[in-house]
Amino acid sequence: MNKKWQIYDVNEEEVNRISNEYEINKLLATILYNRNIVDDEDIRTFLNPTRNDFHNPYLMPDMEKAIDRIQEAIEKKEKVIIYGDYDVDGITSITVLKQFLAERGLEVDSYIPNRLDEGYGLNKDAIDKIVEKKYDLMITVDCGISGLEEIDYANSLGLQTIVTDHHEPGEVLPNALAVVDAKRKDNEYPFNQLAGVGVVFKVIQAISIRYNLDEKEYLKYLDIVAVGTISDIVPLVNENRVITKLGLKLAQVTKNVGLKSLLEASGYKKVDSTTISFGLAPRINACGRLGHEKLALQLFLSDNQKEAMEISNKLNEYNRERQETEKEIFNQAIQKIEKDRTENGEKAVIVLGDERWHHGVIGIVSSKITDMYFKPSILICFEGNEGKGSGRSIPGFDLYKALNECKTYINRFGGHSMAIGITVEKNNFGKFKKEFEEYAENSNISEIIPVIQIDKQLSLKDISIVAVSELKLLEPFGEANKMPLFLFKNLKISSIRTLSEGKHIKMCLKEDNYSIDAIGFNLGNLVDEYLIGDKIDIVGSLEINQFNGMESVQINVKDVMKSL
Repeated sequence: MNKKWQIYDVNEEEVNRISNEYEINKLLATILYNRNIVDDEDIRTFLNPTRNDFHNPYLMPDMEKAIDRIQEAIEKKEKVIIYGDYDVDGITSITVLKQFLAERGLEVDSYIPNRLDEGYGLNKDAIDKIVEKKYDLMITVDCGISGLEEIDYANSLGLQTIVTDHHEPGEVLPNALAVVDAKRKDNEYPFNQLAGVGVVFKVIQAISIRYNLDEKEYLKYLDIVAVGTISDIVPLVNENRVITKLGLKLAQVTKNVGLKSLLEASGYKKVDSTTISFGLAPRINACGRLGHEKLALQLFLSDNQKEAMEISNKLNEYNRERQETEKEIFNQAIQKIEKDRTENGEKAVIVLGDERWHHGVIGIVSSKITDMYFKPSILICFEGNEGKGSGRSIPGFDLYKALNECKTYINRFGGHSMAIGITVEKNNFGKFKKEFEEYAENSNISEIIPVIQIDKQLSLKDISIVAVSELKLLEPFGEANKMPLFLFKNLKISSIRTLSEGKHIKMCLKEDNYSIDAIGFNLGNLVDEYLIGDKIDIVGSLEINQFNGMESVQINVKDVMKSL
């Protein structure tokens, strides 16, 4: 697939100023400039955030009301329950709030809906169970902002509710005691991109301020807050960067027995954003996807090392099961796509449905399909006449808006521009598919070309272990703070081979008297396109490779083309 390579426009004079004033190399200064981090305070907080960089939690909507009611619950020893989501953000949110309140003398319970039976968010059956057990107060975490009917129902049964959430509210807010969400239209909080666990962190910070507690009483939870924040793919800027930068440091020496066990079980040696995103998050999410959502919470709440390791091993098993299921669905989806292309020609979007699929896993498969074909995709699994599905999009195509325009045959849907959940009856699937495909064809989606944003063009002589090591100051990488990419031109291939049974590619590249190793994950097919002696242009990130006690710089390849 053709991709557009786009290099940032750089003001060298400004880059030199940043480099000189902050005593950092020009490569790092260039990337800060590209990220529009150029003011003194922005540079300081980005490179070296501290606990003093957290905003005042009481600027958040309804925070005062929420803390007043929680304080009343603490003083009266009321019966309180936390209602949270089944993903990493929800699990970490419950963990942090439950443990913090327990330390204040308030024993609280929790409720997590089963993904397969109950779906996301509040539901009336769950509220009936909560009311039956005579809870005085329900606090939602990472959900609740869209539960207008459910909260009205809770009110009618005498159950009071505090909503803490980070999702977009509708035109009307739920009729709760307090609705703590920085995405509210009346918000005055300086940053509205916190994860659900980030909002919970602000709640425990606010409680700590109310009770004049030492800062460590809420800061000690930053390791768990960082895990939830990174896993939820929120922008790692502003307060999220402070949370994750400080939280990852804490995670390296974590006192949370469950987190420590899961880090060990994941097999990752470093504790960074990659370890969280690819090592921990899939294992925690596998529980919820396969209907074992309470196990991950039990892990983070455990103070027993043996129990924690047993649960971590179970999470590994569930993750392997999830991977096998995902692989099976992915292969079936590819067969359907190729068959459909042969019979009906190329389509602007991909819409598939099948009775064999597991609706807890199809969101991941949809994401992989979209990455592979660079097309929006919607995958639906049928159980009887009901079809539940997930969709993923590409930059430039608003999937939520598209479904809003194609809702004739949809029972319900939700989400945002890049990811949606959908329910459609089986006998309406074909009609929905046709309407959605026609909408996409008329939206000029075929004109959208994937863009690779390049930070700087370099020569091999420009790079060194010292310069690349300094790029670690940019970590943690994630949404809105992507790993920097560099362009190298006219590199000569001196060796080329595949690894892992043809899956990956390994090359040695030369420029004048300089040489460098390059590795391309999932790019093994390139071995059939290039030969020793070919000259190529390459885009990739720079990393330090350690082998046999030796360190060297290598290129992690993202895209390749033949030199002109």
